Amino acid sequence: MRAIRVQFKPVGKRYYFGVGNLNVQNGTRVIVNTIRGIELGFCVGEPFELKAEDLSSELKDIVRIATNEDYKAYLRNKELEPTVLEKTKYYAKKSNLEIKVLEAEYTLDCSKLIIYFESEGRVDFRELVKNLADEYHTRIELRQVGSRDGAKVFGGIGPCGLIVCCQTFITQFDNVSVKMAKNQNLSLNPVKISGNCGKLLCCINYENDLYTELRRFAPDTGDIVETAEGPAKVLSCDVINKNLKVKYVNEDNKFGYLKLEDVKFTPSKDKKKIIEEEDNDYSL
Repeated sequence: MRAIRVQFKPVGKRYYFGVGNLNVQNGTRVIVNTIRGIELGFCVGEPFELKAEDLSSELKDIVRIATNEDYKAYLRNKELEPTVLEKTKYYAKKSNLEIKVLEAEYTLDCSKLIIYFESEGRVDFRELVKNLADEYHTRIELRQVGSRDGAKVFGGIGPCGLIVCCQTFITQFDNVSVKMAKNQNLSLNPVKISGNCGKLLCCINYENDLYTELRRFAPDTGDIVETAEGPAKVLSCDVINKNLKVKYVNEDNKFGYLKLEDVKFTPSKDKKKIIEEEDNDYSL
């Protein structure tokens, strides 16, 4: 089936929609029916063949290509959103709600107003919904999002000195774990490996596959390797530069720095098993 990716906001998540007989291409404005209602989205990329096994749910078709009137309505709604945000913050403060109001957006026909907020715990926002419904006379939906989504809205500068990735090119967040940081010999100081959101830096995920591949045939810390001066215990392994720091087993206080190609290393049974499983995955 022919499909195309549709995006609703800059650097937002992309969703698959069926193309049908419509002539759409990159940048085409389209009207689609989502779980939130009728929305205007923007096509990203060109149509492509999507296999049924790649779908996690039923694929909806694009309703139609957006008209100029649709786009004007979309822009009018965008102009209203800052006022909605301020009003929501006012009512939240009035109700003594400890929430951080992030975004507000209307569906194209204004039949629903969705407001996104961040909070550390559960919030009873029934009074807030009632006040907003009386103010805007439409269906109100409040959605609580995580700290990563909150940081994406506010943006900022990352530890690298550049604008945070979530505001420039990340369309959806991947899992990042402390294991990945250990895999790359990064400092486990939370201050150094956490982003503006307080979670682990997304960029830790970028090079993890490379480090994992390089470590497949490299010794781990604590492994014994054979060197020209006898057996030695690995104290650290820099897989990028292929350097080892070792302590010689037969001499009490002798340490050394060696290249990976200068030592002989026999992977443990567990590591051999992992390598074999990965090789089988690659051959499928």
